[in-house]
Amino acid sequence: MLCIYHESTDPYFNVATDEFILKNIDEDCFMLWRNDNAIIVGQYQNTLAEINYDYVKEHNIAIVRRLSGGGAVYHDLGNLNFSFTQTGKDSNLSDFEKFTRPVVEVIRQLGADARFEGKNDLMIDGKKIAGNAAHIHKNKILHHGCLLFSSEMRNVSEALRINPVKYIDKAVKSVPKRVTNISEHLKEPVSLEDFTKKLMNHVLATYPNAHLYEFSEEDKIKIQQLRDEKYATHEWNFGKSPDYNFKKAIRTSGGLLEMNLEVKNGIIEEAKIFGDFFSERGISEIEEALTRIQHEEKNLRNTLSRFPIEKHFKNISIDELISAMF
Repeated sequence: MLCIYHESTDPYFNVATDEFILKNIDEDCFMLWRNDNAIIVGQYQNTLAEINYDYVKEHNIAIVRRLSGGGAVYHDLGNLNFSFTQTGKDSNLSDFEKFTRPVVEVIRQLGADARFEGKNDLMIDGKKIAGNAAHIHKNKILHHGCLLFSSEMRNVSEALRINPVKYIDKAVKSVPKRVTNISEHLKEPVSLEDFTKKLMNHVLATYPNAHLYEFSEEDKIKIQQLRDEKYATHEWNFGKSPDYNFKKAIRTSGGLLEMNLEVKNGIIEEAKIFGDFFSERGISEIEEALTRIQHEEKNLRNTLSRFPIEKHFKNISIDELISAMF
């Protein structure tokens, strides 16, 4: 087994790394890595319905869709992520408990009663410390998880705090659970760096023929290309969302404004605007202009900027119109 310390903290690059290993490296692999602030959404989720859009925008949090299913998770530098890729021949490929066993063993060695519970969670004292997800490609599995070690819990709750009324769709929804940091349950203080080393050393000692591996320059170039052409694109991270209807009402100085959008493949198919605002020119022109473009702020702002908005929405700004669409 190849064991990799992955030093990049770029979320787009790191999620691309998982796919690169799965599809390009024949040997089984184990990798430890960390992301800078990011929300990682499951393959089958409606991205916008999983995030607190205003908070994410204000704090410049990256949004990345991963290959595997399951729910959205918040990553920061206080998290430690682990990935296994393994070749197999049967349903044991998706044995979540097997892949999390080394993690549980290390945490228990440090004095905390970690347990695998339910479908895919690691818990301490009834609180979640990690979720896990998997993706099968041919006869190989990618299993990865995110360990909350010393994460900023306020950011976790705020970034994923969404209004469930705004979206009507059939996408997989994240299920909020009480969470905790591993560091809070250890008998003695341990740094994230030391915890990372202990976990890597445990895997190296546990798996036959396990040894450290570093990506070649050619590997890094291919991962960067996958990052740029797939994982850093709006099409992958938002456009792959299942179809949905969006509804949001806000109060403005010009009155109540309610936005209704029907979105398919990330493109607004229909826009209907209601409210008790005043309009000199009416709003049908605006509704028509909002159709057939991406449900994405930059495109929407560029479209609206072509109109004398004050004539269509008295005392309502472009910023307020944008706010009503997310």
